[in-house]
Amino acid sequence: LALSVELARFNLDVWHATDFIPPQFGARRQIASIYDLTFLHYPQFLTAESRRYYNDQIAWAVRRADHILTISHASKADIVDLLHVPPEKITVQHLAADSSFKPLSAGETASVRDQLKLPDTFILFVGTFEPRKNIDGLLRAYDLLRRDMRDAPPLVLAGNRGWLYEATLSLIDELDLSQSVLLRESLSQEVMPALYNLAYMLVLPSHYEGFGLPALEAMACGVPPIVSRRSSLPEVVGNVSLLIDPDDPCDIAEAMARMLNDTTWYAEQRAASLKRAAQFTWEHAAQVALSVYTM
Repeated sequence: LALSVELARFNLDVWHATDFIPPQFGARRQIASIYDLTFLHYPQFLTAESRRYYNDQIAWAVRRADHILTISHASKADIVDLLHVPPEKITVQHLAADSSFKPLSAGETASVRDQLKLPDTFILFVGTFEPRKNIDGLLRAYDLLRRDMRDAPPLVLAGNRGWLYEATLSLIDELDLSQSVLLRESLSQEVMPALYNLAYMLVLPSHYEGFGLPALEAMACGVPPIVSRRSSLPEVVGNVSLLIDPDDPCDIAEAMARMLNDTTWYAEQRAASLKRAAQFTWEHAAQVALSVYTM
């Protein structure tokens, strides 16, 4: 309510609520961004407090908004199916990787390798440490990979701790992986392009994503991703990448093994990754937003 009162002073033509909750009043046209519906698909992956908050707010948001922006066709389908919003009220606005995500030379990445104490070759995961990201499944798959390939490169988990992360981190010790799984937390945005460039592959085995920006950032750096065949991820990677079943650690392990062993195919995937990433631009995202603002 306080925001609505404050906005009313400006007589706004458009208000875009990027956190999906529009004010009660204060603008002639109200746009809401809804990124994903994880809390409806996987309520068990959130705390009880978070579930209550999102469930209370989402119904209000879709009623109040004049139009909804979302970041994938998969998310649009969810909004239509689960929230019963007419499809014509929703526009897809794909994300893009920042221009800093690009192939870098060894000289440009050396300082980050030293700063983060990274090995010569490693498998990378980027994302919040929370159940939705399926790090548990990745750890079990990595354990299988190491049993079959004793010289498998280390696994680097880069991100921040989210809700319900404790069981995931304890699994590292349960599987006796503490020497080969490296945690790199609270990283600055400045080191991320180099981190991707230094990785051999990215693995993103999420149960659900609204978009999956790390997959796109990796491809923009020429690093092939392995992603789940669920939600938005196949839409983002296109024909690049290996699609895996996030509930099957064997499937994930086999994909990582192929990426490591098939060097000819891997080189082809690196080139294809760059081409795919170039199809997503912030200029196009801005044009989509402007078209919605001026409807």
